[in-house]
Amino acid sequence: MNKKRYAGLLWTRPDKWDKMDSKGIETVRRDNCELVRKMVATSLDKILIERDEAGAIEYVKGVIRDLLMNKVDMSLLVVTKALAQEAEDYKVKSAHVELAEKMRKRDPATAPAIGDRVPYVIIKAAKGAKAYEKAEDPIYALENNLPIDVQHYLDHQLAQPLMRIFEPVCKDVKAELLSGAHTRSISVATPSTASGGIMRFAKVKPTCLACRATLTAKEASGAAGSSSSLCSHCASREGEIYTRSLAAVNSLEQQFGQLWSQCQRCQGSLHQDVLCTSRDCPIFYRRKKVAKELDEAHATLSRFTDW
Repeated sequence: MNKKRYAGLLWTRPDKWDKMDSKGIETVRRDNCELVRKMVATSLDKILIERDEAGAIEYVKGVIRDLLMNKVDMSLLVVTKALAQEAEDYKVKSAHVELAEKMRKRDPATAPAIGDRVPYVIIKAAKGAKAYEKAEDPIYALENNLPIDVQHYLDHQLAQPLMRIFEPVCKDVKAELLSGAHTRSISVATPSTASGGIMRFAKVKPTCLACRATLTAKEASGAAGSSSSLCSHCASREGEIYTRSLAAVNSLEQQFGQLWSQCQRCQGSLHQDVLCTSRDCPIFYRRKKVAKELDEAHATLSRFTDW
């Protein structure tokens, strides 16, 4: 790469390398999200240690595919930066500084103070919005179903590290990794009332749990012997849909229990509630995400009033 940015195997004996020696790249920098650090580290392992350049390319394509399909855990997309001074002392507007001011207006008691590291994610916003305008608190984004701007992460977080690492490997890194079949399927999130715009005036209507069709007033009320959770066309599948919903609840309860126990062990006691709110820990965001999904799964299951 260059003398201030490099990665290679350190050899002090002829038979075996000692370690991966890196400097100035994303694996040792804190101003990138965990997804970038993980992707760079795995790619370097495949290229330098395993000598599998094709495997590294396929791995990166898989990461980009999952990112664009919104299959990457939010904890891997959190960026943290230090709040070193007051907002008015910064010469240019920065994402973490503007978010700290936004959080201070919401709740001064829990807002970041000078010296704290401010975690944030980049969410989708109006076309032409600046990056600092799209920064949002990860917990707030999670609780309000705000969609992540995955294209921003691809263009501004992943692109440059990939260009540096794969330039000696690929003839055209941009054509090989940043475009192609693996970038053509993109998940489009359903707008929510919290995202603002015209959705603030939308009225939510109950839908069928099987086919997602909007239920009529008669079907939603459960009149005439029909289920209040399924439309008349899917009513015969009520047992199947209930079993599927129950399995989803059981799976999420198991995941939440595992994460909760992991946090208890880290805290030092398996007999006390988890008090940790460390936003530098990826388990914290996973626990919050699974807890929210579990509440939604319980709400879905509660629509089966006759079971």
